[in-house]
Amino acid sequence: MSLSSMLRKALTGSSRKPPNQENHPREHGFPALEESLEKNISSFKEYLGTSEDVKYHAFSFGRNLEFNGTLLFLDGMVSSDTITQSILKPLISNKEISRKKDDIQSMQDIQKSMLCSGDVVCQKEFAKLLDGLLSGDTIFLLDGFPQGLVISTRNWDKRSVTEPQTESVVRGPREGFTENFRTNTSLMRRRLKSHRLRMEHMVIGEKTSTSVCIVYIEGVAKPEIVKTLRQRLAQVHVDSILDASYLEEYIEDSHFSVFSTVNYTEKPDVAAAKILEGRVGIITDGSPFMLTVPALFIESFQTAEDYYIRPFYASITRLMRFLAYAISIFAVPIYIALTTFHQELIPTTLLITIASAREGTPFPALMEALIMVLSFEILREAGLRLPRPVGQSVSIVGALVMGDAAVSAGLVGAPMVITVAITAVAGFIIPSQIDSITILRIIMMLLASMLGGFGIAVGLLGVLVHLAVLKSFGVPYCGAVIPSRDQQDTFIRLPLWMMIKRPETIAGRDEVRKTGWMPATGKESDGQSENNQ
Repeated sequence: MSLSSMLRKALTGSSRKPPNQENHPREHGFPALEESLEKNISSFKEYLGTSEDVKYHAFSFGRNLEFNGTLLFLDGMVSSDTITQSILKPLISNKEISRKKDDIQSMQDIQKSMLCSGDVVCQKEFAKLLDGLLSGDTIFLLDGFPQGLVISTRNWDKRSVTEPQTESVVRGPREGFTENFRTNTSLMRRRLKSHRLRMEHMVIGEKTSTSVCIVYIEGVAKPEIVKTLRQRLAQVHVDSILDASYLEEYIEDSHFSVFSTVNYTEKPDVAAAKILEGRVGIITDGSPFMLTVPALFIESFQTAEDYYIRPFYASITRLMRFLAYAISIFAVPIYIALTTFHQELIPTTLLITIASAREGTPFPALMEALIMVLSFEILREAGLRLPRPVGQSVSIVGALVMGDAAVSAGLVGAPMVITVAITAVAGFIIPSQIDSITILRIIMMLLASMLGGFGIAVGLLGVLVHLAVLKSFGVPYCGAVIPSRDQQDTFIRLPLWMMIKRPETIAGRDEVRKTGWMPATGKESDGQSENNQ
């Protein structure tokens, strides 16, 4: 076996092809449904064990109570009122049906003429009945019939639609996705009332059976992107998918890059805007975040509020984000390079101030920077993990106390504290890139301490080359910076009425998003006033 084959086998875990997840691998080895109700119930008890939340409600109905049925459901995941009003009451109150007259010849007869529920599916496979039961549906089994009905009675506690915590805005919609799968799909339907909106459902996770939905607009999204995403999701064979971030690591292009090639959002309006540009969304049951592909580097510097405020101010704030991103990565490395290798580039007055501040400091500039950066990262992590009222106090008070104590003790100089503080605040402006900022900052610090300005230049060149070759689902990660019509919404945001076509790098066949409108000039109202006079 070659080295490449051994490495591939080690990374994948096995050279054997896993079973197709869409065909429910749990079907293998499951018993077939029989006409005996008692045997079918025994099969369910064998697979479900003695779980207390699994309820078996046996009852009889018909003219002489000759029909014996059983309802199976999970306590806490169903609506008791729906079971009573839509299933039990219609069946028990019907005194006309009789087995002697063959009023019920199949489960379809009950499905079509007796039950009041709007979502009822007849299943002949044990595995699909079990899947429905574990998903919160109610299973109806009838003695003498090797079939079962999956009746939708799902009703569990869920978080209401609230303002998202990670993408707050001053102006714009305040709705955010929740952990409920059907709530998230309905939020997308509310905003995209198009007959071309497609929602493809699949189940991933052998143990969790997590519902996943691919959302896109046919004709707007490129078919090859949808096909690639569908194939990558079909190849995910794992025990559990507990959050959308699990899928992100499986479907991204460059697994070892510091830049994420899959974006996420917690706001339905942002997700709808991305889908209208040609992207494909991924809704995961149990996650309040929606993934979108392909991802572009420019998306990290765009916010929802950019499109709800005036374009001039939106353009200024976007340019400020680019500047903040550069400051958060290069401010500390530049300080290290200047104070260590290029003192002649510092003005004399500033050089004297820095020298007096660092007088008596026992560590070199790199060690000072590492102490402050690591201290800041520890405080930031502590602020995130502690309860919010306590976390904010720890972050603010801890930073002030530790910074002042470090300067007073002579461990670090005041200029270094100021520089690290500026980089920390600047990094908060681009929260989606905070992980890449932290890693690149440390790499640039090491290069600056070894090679000075030349090391920073080499590091910057390496990052630019990596960004140039990075792709997301076949789309260049930095494709938006190439001179094209995408420049209308890259470094600045032009008025909405000037953005006639969708982004060139990701749009499908339907490129035009607006036609036949020009801004008002005010002359119409002036002419109307003259006519009135």
